[in-house]
Amino acid sequence: MTTLQVNGRNHTLDVDPGTPVLWALRDNLGMTGTKFGCGAALCGACTVHLDGQAIRSCITPVGSVEGRAITTIEAVAQGEDRVGRAVHEAWVKHDVAQCGYCQSGQIMSATAFLKSLPKGQRPSAADIDAAMAGNVCRCGTYERIRAAVAEAARAIA
Repeated sequence: MTTLQVNGRNHTLDVDPGTPVLWALRDNLGMTGTKFGCGAALCGACTVHLDGQAIRSCITPVGSVEGRAITTIEAVAQGEDRVGRAVHEAWVKHDVAQCGYCQSGQIMSATAFLKSLPKGQRPSAADIDAAMAGNVCRCGTYERIRAAVAEAARAIA
């Protein structure tokens, strides 16, 4: 048995400790907002937060995250710090999603990036591109992603 703390709630699961967090979230907890993309941590579709840091859930075993806080796309906008909400609002304002498949991972990476910045700092386009480089968008909405991250940074500054 493995106990995962997901979005502020504990869940005890009967899964092998080597099971990727992605599959525990999707198959065992029914949280399908986190997507499977490549299975090798190369595309970012499976990004979640572990203790506030963006991680690739497709390669992270559940046995390595017991007792640590996992946040998924289902709850990222509910944080008291407003960052997740600002990112969601900027995504809508800039009409970022096209097919939408990568967007939960993009939002999770953008939120973790903005939370890591010193208060009031506005990232440059190059900073945003570097932070988001591990997330692939097959539709190529990178300019809108960059604009949305910059908008969210302004909103929380």
